[in-house]
Amino acid sequence: MKYYIIAGEASGDLHGSNLISALKKLDTNADIRFWGGDLMEQAGGTLVKHYKERAFMGFAEVLMNLNKIFKDISFCKSDIENFNPDGIVFIDNSGFNLRIAKWAKQKGFRTNYYISPQVWASRASRVKAIKRDIDAMFVILPFVKPFYKKHGYEVTFVGHPLIDAIANRNQVNELNFRKDNNLGDKPIIALLPGSRKQEITKMLSVMLSLIDDYPDYQFVIAGAPSQDFSFYQQFIKSTNVKFIENKTYDLLSISYAALVTSGTATLETALFKVPQVVCYKGSTISYQIAKRIITLKFISLVNLIMDKEVVTELIQNEFNKKRLKEELDHILDSEYRKQLFLAYYELEKTLGGKGASEKTARLIYEAIKT
Repeated sequence: MKYYIIAGEASGDLHGSNLISALKKLDTNADIRFWGGDLMEQAGGTLVKHYKERAFMGFAEVLMNLNKIFKDISFCKSDIENFNPDGIVFIDNSGFNLRIAKWAKQKGFRTNYYISPQVWASRASRVKAIKRDIDAMFVILPFVKPFYKKHGYEVTFVGHPLIDAIANRNQVNELNFRKDNNLGDKPIIALLPGSRKQEITKMLSVMLSLIDDYPDYQFVIAGAPSQDFSFYQQFIKSTNVKFIENKTYDLLSISYAALVTSGTATLETALFKVPQVVCYKGSTISYQIAKRIITLKFISLVNLIMDKEVVTELIQNEFNKKRLKEELDHILDSEYRKQLFLAYYELEKTLGGKGASEKTARLIYEAIKT
């Protein structure tokens, strides 16, 4: 059968790659065409457009690139019609995907959504369009199922695919990893400043401003696959910082603490049991708009899933050198770390077991087949 998958960023590429692998095990004749990234291509799909070409962060940035976005939407519709898939799978990326879904449903294509748009965070009115345009929704966060049920829409909780992605990775040999990346033997503080240029620019300088205050630790930047080292170089002023490209999981597996930009990385860091400070700073316009429409108590997935403050969130003006140093000192404290580890184990249990990608692939495959 023919599948068309649309993902829009690095995390979607990861989850999409695992979904492609699972679909290919179920359907040996699977023909998969997709919007995504390198991981999805390695899993065996045909790349239409890379997410790097359309990574815009925040309301202001989206407004500035509306013409390009509308051209991509038009091209995507045309490409779907030419491919004529048996089913379409949307992965997160709601601004783009919900527009395609409305058109696709009208055209008679079967529509599946894997990893729900964050309608539980803002603009819940979008549920009406989802109910109309999406044949099946597969959610990865436990609190999203009751949210949709409250709005009269039955969805399937499949567990979180990060559990599989982390469990199935190749284990890293710490001594070899440190030697290969010239890391020495100091405890590592990982810096995860995001994947888009706009957020890296806002986050990394503040993170790096702490380096001279912690000579007994090694700071290491986790380079995103969407950016080249040359972009990061402009921010690196100290010799006590290293850069490792596209090996975030290996880095987290040996890290003592982490400073993390809000997003999927906060959950990944927690699943690796690394104490963290969650950071976020957007453009003034984007932040003011978001503050008025987002109804959540927290921004990090860790706190949202647990429905309490497990990790500290430094947002907008709170994200500054003074506050960041205070919170980094906090997560380096041995007694606080014990409490955090217990909360992380509770978090993992809440997320359900393994097999999210396989469950989702099976449900999609069986629905299309019938």
